[in-house]
Amino acid sequence: MGCRFWLWLLVSLSHVCGTSRGTGERVLGTLGMATTLRVPPEFQNLTRRFGEATWKRHTEDPKHKLVLLRYTEGNYTNYKMGRTRFHEVDFSLEILNTSRQDRQLYEYSVNKGPAEEVLQIWLDVFEPVSDPRIQHLSWSMANGSCTITLNCTAERGDNISYSWVNQDLSTPGLCSSSGSILHLSYPLQNTSISCSCRATNPVSYQVVTFNSSGCSYKQDDSSRLTRNQLILVVLPVVLVMIFIMVICWRRHTACKKQEHPPVAQATGVHTIYSQVQRVERRRSHPTEHPPCTTIYAAATGQPLDKAPGPSRAPSPSSSSPEQPQEPTTVYACVMMPVA
Repeated sequence: MGCRFWLWLLVSLSHVCGTSRGTGERVLGTLGMATTLRVPPEFQNLTRRFGEATWKRHTEDPKHKLVLLRYTEGNYTNYKMGRTRFHEVDFSLEILNTSRQDRQLYEYSVNKGPAEEVLQIWLDVFEPVSDPRIQHLSWSMANGSCTITLNCTAERGDNISYSWVNQDLSTPGLCSSSGSILHLSYPLQNTSISCSCRATNPVSYQVVTFNSSGCSYKQDDSSRLTRNQLILVVLPVVLVMIFIMVICWRRHTACKKQEHPPVAQATGVHTIYSQVQRVERRRSHPTEHPPCTTIYAAATGQPLDKAPGPSRAPSPSSSSPEQPQEPTTVYACVMMPVA
């Protein structure tokens, strides 16, 4: 292992470095959206010159690579149809619907015969930031100033960072903060305080604004009920109140009917036949029954079948209390005084 060995090792390394040269860059992909892996002009010229190129993707196994596309003299074979799209104009590869599994190292290699030019692209995938929301954590009033603690959060997104900035130039530095928590303190005479929270990640950002007009929980505009939420809250309450009012009205009507029962129907009209004897002189035959005069009288009141007296005529068949009773005929004989 003298000088000859070290000379051979140096020549081998120089050969390897001369036959393959790699350059790398980083591409940011958005989850659920298309991501394009672009080829720089240098590699575009090499591809047109030599006419052979290949797109590959690394896997979890460092010894294994997945071939995505092969290009040869104007023709190409896409091994991931439906997942990728090849652009012949600039030889770029478009991933149609980026997923977290696409986060990997990609290679674009140009075959130059005994040598090879390799372009390495690292694809990083991020979920975009959703709309942030401002929440009150605490508030207090003391010594003529208002102190509020706010928290800005977004429900979805990868690697989110938060920052607070002033929207009102008249109060510089009042809302400056580099995190999601903001401790805000201002005099009560300040009637207009405006602070903005910015939620950011490598592929997107969202902004929400806090507007203050006093010192209370009502300052948080983002926590107010929307019109649809207000309808969903108020409508069931109104329906319940109407239902209760209908039940109370029915009970009140039923109580009135019990206190004032309907007037009973008028009793039937009963006809009484009376015989009254006329005044005449005493005849020679006292044993004879003096003649009588019949008087028709109409009477109302208690049914005749309940009235006392031996001269009551038999009443017809009884009827139900609800039905009016039929007229009843009563025959009474009244003797007139004899002169």
